[in-house]
Amino acid sequence: MDLGDLSERVRATDPAVGLRAVGALHRLAERVEATSVALAREQGWTWEQIGDALGMSRQSVHAKYGK
Repeated sequence: MDLGDLSERVRATDPAVGLRAVGALHRLAERVEATSVALAREQGWTWEQIGDALGMSRQSVHAKYGK
């Protein structure tokens, strides 16, 4: 699904279509976040720096990605 398809689905009048689009956005955001956190850790960022960038506590970020 490309951005144009996603944008069209978000404007759809069928709630099922809109909700599937929201799910797709959530999955994409999770993948981008995980990739960015891994990259930040590889570059020496602290959990506190990553948490600050995401608007989360360092404990929350570590609990989610620290394993």
